[in-house]
Amino acid sequence: MALHIILNELGMSFELDKTDTDAGKTEAGDNFLKISPNGYVPALITDEGEIITENPAVLQYLADQSPEAGLAPPNDTPARTRLQETLNFVSSELHKSFSPFFSGKDLVGAERQKAEAGVRRRAAYIEQRLDDGRSFLLGETFSVADAYAFVVLNWAGFVGISLAAYPKTQNYVARVAARPASIKAMVAEGLMEQAT
Repeated sequence: MALHIILNELGMSFELDKTDTDAGKTEAGDNFLKISPNGYVPALITDEGEIITENPAVLQYLADQSPEAGLAPPNDTPARTRLQETLNFVSSELHKSFSPFFSGKDLVGAERQKAEAGVRRRAAYIEQRLDDGRSFLLGETFSVADAYAFVVLNWAGFVGISLAAYPKTQNYVARVAARPASIKAMVAEGLMEQAT
């Protein structure tokens, strides 16, 4: 969904092809392993036929297609390095901390407590990043890292983890959720109803 949000932010035309990663098939009936050999989403097929996988790579690729939108700092700058650092944290730490909840088995007792503690530890880091009053992870400008972090942090509600101990993080999630591009993506993906 992070890519969907960014495509909406950029106003790019695109086609979604939902994927059943367990079955390895796209909604159009294609063998997903031929598109993404690792078998997981996202996968972006460019107009030139290039296939790009991994959230940090695809998000930066999209941002670089329209640098005037300001969704990623320019390459070869300290700010771009901070973006890469943040995207890698979201990918390797925050995203992965939710993995136990999507393993297909029920988490109970000590196992659930351990998994929740992992999510909370990463949420505490986000809270610390926002502690200086910034609106977004890199400062006052929404970036591709915010789209990705929002999607992952939003999973807390789906798995029954409260973010109440992290009020800045809760406000941040609400701020990103209220963006028109986020709303449009959530409606399209069936995560919320279209407001009338």
